Amino acid sequence: MAKSSSLNVRVVEGRALPAKDVSGSSDPYCIVKVDDEVVARTATIWRSLSPFWGEEYTVHLPLDFHHLAFYVLDEDTVGHDDIIGKISLSREAITADPRGIDNWINLSHVDPDAEVQGEICLAVQMLEDVRGRCLRCHVLQARDLAPRDISGTSDPFARVFWGSQSLETSTIKKTRFPHWDEVLELREMPGPPSPLRVELWDWDMVGKNDFLGMVEFPPQVLQQNPPNGWFHLLPFPRAEEDSGGSLGALRLKVRLTEDRVLPSQYYQPLRELLMESVLGPAEEDAASPLAVLEELTSGDCRQELATKLVKLFLGQGLAGPFLDYLTRREVARTTDPNTLFRSNSLASKSMEQFLKLVGMPYLHEVLRPVINRVFEEKKYMELDPCKMDLGRTRRISFKGAPSEEHVREASLGLLTGYLEPIVDTIVGSVGRCPPAIRLAFKQLRQCVEERFPQAEHKDVKNLAISGFLFLRFFAPAILTPKLFDLRDQHADPQTRRSLLLLAKAVQSIGNLGQQLGQGKELWMAPLHPFLLQSISRVRDFLDQLVDVDGKEEPGGPARALVPPSVTVREGYLLKRKEEPAGLATRFAFKKRYFRLSGEMLSYSRSPECQTRSSMPVSHIRAVERVDEGAFQLPHVMQVVTQDGAGALHTTYLQCKNVNELNQWLSALRKASAPNPDKLAAWHPGAFRSAHWTCCLQAERSAAGCSRTHSAVTLGDWSDPLDPDAETQMVYRQLLLGRDRLRMKFLEDSTLDTTPEADTEKGSSATEGACPAALAHQREAAARLLEVLADLNQAHEEFQPQEQRKVAPGPLRP
Repeated sequence: MAKSSSLNVRVVEGRALPAKDVSGSSDPYCIVKVDDEVVARTATIWRSLSPFWGEEYTVHLPLDFHHLAFYVLDEDTVGHDDIIGKISLSREAITADPRGIDNWINLSHVDPDAEVQGEICLAVQMLEDVRGRCLRCHVLQARDLAPRDISGTSDPFARVFWGSQSLETSTIKKTRFPHWDEVLELREMPGPPSPLRVELWDWDMVGKNDFLGMVEFPPQVLQQNPPNGWFHLLPFPRAEEDSGGSLGALRLKVRLTEDRVLPSQYYQPLRELLMESVLGPAEEDAASPLAVLEELTSGDCRQELATKLVKLFLGQGLAGPFLDYLTRREVARTTDPNTLFRSNSLASKSMEQFLKLVGMPYLHEVLRPVINRVFEEKKYMELDPCKMDLGRTRRISFKGAPSEEHVREASLGLLTGYLEPIVDTIVGSVGRCPPAIRLAFKQLRQCVEERFPQAEHKDVKNLAISGFLFLRFFAPAILTPKLFDLRDQHADPQTRRSLLLLAKAVQSIGNLGQQLGQGKELWMAPLHPFLLQSISRVRDFLDQLVDVDGKEEPGGPARALVPPSVTVREGYLLKRKEEPAGLATRFAFKKRYFRLSGEMLSYSRSPECQTRSSMPVSHIRAVERVDEGAFQLPHVMQVVTQDGAGALHTTYLQCKNVNELNQWLSALRKASAPNPDKLAAWHPGAFRSAHWTCCLQAERSAAGCSRTHSAVTLGDWSDPLDPDAETQMVYRQLLLGRDRLRMKFLEDSTLDTTPEADTEKGSSATEGACPAALAHQREAAARLLEVLADLNQAHEEFQPQEQRKVAPGPLRP
């Protein structure tokens, strides 16, 4: 049985931050760490003490996740960035409320003695001889210790306390991965039983030693289950210091989602029910799993559920019937065509998530060239007179005094210059749009046309499609390109305003001119001629888009979310030469253009270069960060591969920044996730000058000194399909509605489905239903409740086994 764990983090905004610059302001950004590994860095908000970030991350986690930390820093162009404060959240604090955390939290001071990380490996024995009891503590090694010296390493030694006695190990110089292999023996002294405490310190020649962390074991543990294995280092126990808000605060949204995933066969009955429900009549259905889910869920939960359902049905080759089932139910209960799909219903959210999951490569192809132009050119554009900065017109026009007309004309030319290639690319992209999306839109159009056949509603069938494609897909991607993986960073304020104007124009096109010239934004009028011309082209595009053969589901059963040949990530990286003997480090790394698909990691001198080198993804055994001290360079990662003879090879790659590093690490780990024989441990350093820079071992073949982190990935549209985890999430949601389902269909009923019994009983939930339909609904409800009961029993049977596995004890190697 596996365990699924993911962390949803949203860094919303900050307030009342202290000024760190002489200008009386700060340039804050936020770093997010999971168990001391940086997983994300927000954009820098220049000259602000109340920054708004609005950045959201999903992190897939290992099973032994301990804590989450947020560090706020002030970026400086010269020297080191200033630390403003931090927020640390333990696993227990995050899971205290099932809904997670959503509030303002004060920043606290960063105490060096509390900034501990890493693990220590111990083997403890309690012995007894004629002289009394003796404690033998075998201090083997430690890993991932905090760097305390300017060189990025430490000089660690261990100090062991038992009662009034203490002993120390030797000091290992310049390493965060020391190997001691020393046995320290301490005799028991008279008095009550004492705990064992092991402290790690960084030795300093000048000044006091720096604390690296500690572990402590109570007397009963020493007697009953002496420690033996890896243990997480902890800071000294101390009361939390409240800064009283003097360092400001962050508004955070954090939710940890954990679940046990049973073996696949346990989910098969529920999957069969889900598949059957989408193949039956949608409008009369009231007791199938999908009908129950539609009634139960709301808000953020509905979006997460929609994603899981879409992925589940994609994997079964039934995404089209699934979307058709939901849209038919939504259309059937809609009386006003102007409100069709305007709410965040399960149907709307499912179609929206379907577009993101299947259409993201298509979106990138359509929008990325123009989005890149907007970011690179940084042109000033504004049509709203209330927001015009007339002082900027000197850069635009040299004909005289600044005027609104000059700004409006120049902005209109720039906007149409960006919009024209967007519209041209969209209307010419019919052949590049994924067939699954075209088929889904064809079914949607047919359904809407049948429901609203009147002449006055002739545009509704097109609005239903353009509402999803333009208003929920293209326009949001233009407005926030980082969230759609079009850019690595959020836009600066000026570029953000330009993107907003472009998004508004694309929304108007998607509305097919229905609200053109209405509302408060009359200042968009100069753009109306271009928009009207584009709308007529978009109508033709929508007609062509749904002209597709709908006899079979594209992709067939067990369809992969991302075909293996599709490029999931590409860009320039710096690659280290295999054996750069005699070269300085900076000359050993050469710029190469990398492409990653599900099958291959390849690189060449440039994107256009035909001569390419490659390594099969199936050969990857580990993808890990590299310590800065290995090459005196930041943001370096390593890809460890295994050749046919079993030999391991390491490729070192340097990224531009920490976000790019995390994205490449995540993409490579996901692509190589199915690979067998993954390494459990590896070296975070490099083998240079006849030793490993991390643990100082002299053998190139020495066992890895640090755990690998293959489980730590960032959630995005390219996450692989996982039908068992997806069905488990659906089961949890259905479990919430089990009692309601029983009351609605089965309460006070013995499943007597004769016409007389149904007439006598009557119920508000089933009023008006014919006896045969009511009998079918009761039968479906009983079957669903039986499947839920079987799954619940399976979880109860597996739970004791799981508790035995995760009982308090040493960490995994």
